[in-house]
Amino acid sequence: MSLSEEDKSWISEQLDRFRAQVEQVGTSLLTEFHRSASPVEARQRSHTAVLRAFDLEMESLPDQVKKLELGSPNGGAA
Repeated sequence: MSLSEEDKSWISEQLDRFRAQVEQVGTSLLTEFHRSASPVEARQRSHTAVLRAFDLEMESLPDQVKKLELGSPNGGAA
């Protein structure tokens, strides 16, 4: 079976329309992904900064306790 030029033209037009639709869907998906990912990344960065600050505080606690114990009148004994 052989396709006529009209059939080939119609098929080509349909493929072009399909490609355009697929490209539009891909663009929409990427756009929505970037919209949702951007706030998540910002929150992640701020949470990371807070956790680092907590870590620094926790690391300094043993030194602060030792200073308090050494500074008490009976050397930390109750």
